[in-house]
Amino acid sequence: MPPSAAALAQTPTAADALAGARRVVVKIGSSLLVDAATRRVTAPWLAALATDLARLRGEGREVIVVSSGSIALGRGRLGAALGARLEDKQAAASVGQSLLMAAWQAAFEPHGLIVGQVLLTRDDTERRRRWLNARATVQSLLAHGVIPVVNENDTVATEEIRYGDNDRLAARAAQLARADLLILLPDVDGLYTADPRGDPSAAHLPHIAA
Repeated sequence: MPPSAAALAQTPTAADALAGARRVVVKIGSSLLVDAATRRVTAPWLAALATDLARLRGEGREVIVVSSGSIALGRGRLGAALGARLEDKQAAASVGQSLLMAAWQAAFEPHGLIVGQVLLTRDDTERRRRWLNARATVQSLLAHGVIPVVNENDTVATEEIRYGDNDRLAARAAQLARADLLILLPDVDGLYTADPRGDPSAAHLPHIAA
């Protein structure tokens, strides 16, 4: 059942949620980061996002990025003939990871910020020792003023240990980092109670409380 008007009125706005957050995880989908036609990074958009995230850093907040895009960028470099098998995706990810990190570093460079790559598989957030190791790495990066850029380790993950969806990875990263706020930046304008393309009564949910 869609929330009532009164309930929606009492829902914290995005600004409210951000105001009280010291550690923020921001997830970016590949459809925003990579141009579908050229399969290259949309540099102006990424530069604008980096400016926004640098502003958060300037306000004293810690920022963690969860970024898709390595497979799309790798396919762009290797060519459309690359197949759809798991090993083909892993090959594309292997090539695309360096391109992705170079793009993030270039975007943050004007703001004097350094990025560090963190590659995870599902096992890394489900096995206690790996979880603790990953969390310690993220904590150390943040303590040194580095912005962690998290992505799935597609080059080694099998179907059984893949997230397959970076929204899930972002949620796990937020738990791992003990973040105060998780922001998902997809190519749609938010989460709804139903599919708004087929249900005109679908209500937009601006904030999901933990």
